[in-house]
Amino acid sequence: MYNQEIYARVGEWMENHKEEMIRDIAKLAAIPSISGEKEGDAPFGKMCQEALEAMLEMGRSYGFHTENYENYVGSIGSRKKDWENTIGFWNHLDVVPVGDGWDYSPFEPARAGKYLIARGVQDNKGPAVGLLYVMRCLRDLKLPMKHELCLFVGCDEEKGMRDMEYYTAHYPTPAMSMIADCSFPVCFGEKGILEGRIRSHKTLSDAVVELSGGNAGNIIPDEAVMVLRKEKLEEGALRRLPEALQMQEEGGMIRLTAKGLAGHSAFPEGSDNAIRKLCDAVCEAGLLTGGDRELLEGIRTAVAGNYGEESGIAYEDELSGRLTCAGTVLRLEEGHVMLTFNIRYSITADAEGICSTLTKFWDGKGFAWILERDSKPNYFNRKHPAVDKLTEVFNRMTGQQREPYVMGGGTYARKLPNAFGFGIGNMPGEDDSPYRELVARGHGGAHGPDEALDCDRLVEALKIYAMGLLALNDITLCMPEVNTKA
Repeated sequence: MYNQEIYARVGEWMENHKEEMIRDIAKLAAIPSISGEKEGDAPFGKMCQEALEAMLEMGRSYGFHTENYENYVGSIGSRKKDWENTIGFWNHLDVVPVGDGWDYSPFEPARAGKYLIARGVQDNKGPAVGLLYVMRCLRDLKLPMKHELCLFVGCDEEKGMRDMEYYTAHYPTPAMSMIADCSFPVCFGEKGILEGRIRSHKTLSDAVVELSGGNAGNIIPDEAVMVLRKEKLEEGALRRLPEALQMQEEGGMIRLTAKGLAGHSAFPEGSDNAIRKLCDAVCEAGLLTGGDRELLEGIRTAVAGNYGEESGIAYEDELSGRLTCAGTVLRLEEGHVMLTFNIRYSITADAEGICSTLTKFWDGKGFAWILERDSKPNYFNRKHPAVDKLTEVFNRMTGQQREPYVMGGGTYARKLPNAFGFGIGNMPGEDDSPYRELVARGHGGAHGPDEALDCDRLVEALKIYAMGLLALNDITLCMPEVNTKA
């Protein structure tokens, strides 16, 4: 359903409520809702519970019925739900850790022209509030909707989606679900996600006091640190270190810091892994010797690239593209070197085969491969009419000719039946000059420093959402075998 008069009314409503919406997003973004350990009745910590309660209160203030499902998930919609005729919107209120390198205060939202800057404004609090406004708009304008709408918000998307696992095991799900946590148009598939780590069989000598880098499995690290006992180092090796490596000496200790460029591990292009920079510098300078050097060379191999060639797991298919493999969190555990991997494997790839290859490869390098999580790929039937309907609306409203796609990012779609992604990603372009005046190059992304939301683009995206939902009025929500692996 595309009607120019309706589009004009939707656009006018959105513009009239834009400032109110930005204030609502800022309220949520001020809550440091990083998913953590259980605290009382808050399964992911008090800050996530606070964000959930704030979102539900927002929904109630606008006249919707809300439900809190044991602080795992909340919903905003009608009191009585016809699940077989409901389209669910799914967003998350938890955010990734702050990381380093911010020029703005991460939990004090700053308005800079059309941009709102704070952790979580883009991923995923801005879209969450935006979908609430889409529901308000359709209701206030009394536009005809064949299907019921319900907004769901969770609290553990970034850490493993335990919120979705709990919800789907205990509560009903909508007939069809849309996740506003990707780019337009329709994302009908997601790569599988393997999370694991390698642990060295041997320990480092007491020459190495600290070895660390990164703070979240799905973020390319922007800082890595090594602390060494100066008396244990080869004489003259320090002079061979590159100037780009920061060095501090205090109390007989040498602290080395490498700076990189953060990014999302599913989309490593453009990022610069600080662990790689640290390992390269230390190894090339010959700072460590013997077994210490061997272990660091192993880590150097692990972070040399982003596509698995080094360990023999490189893979690509026509449907979903290249496998990505990023080493993201480096730590010492009782002298053993630990490195976390975030692997996004293609839809047709064999996860068991990948793990078998990694086990053999890393054992030969002096490490044990430890699998921690395998989140299977998601595939929503490309032939479902919703895919083409929504894509057609997007292309018509933007004048583009984009195609539905598969991505490396992981969203709630992989945990829900009959689910796919639709918008609202809005990473500003590199040559967006007004944006470049506000933050440094490499900043502004969803998992990086100075995360920014383009509020103008958000409003345009919400118009597309509203018109897309109206276009779904003449389809049946469920089809047999919709959510199956390709």
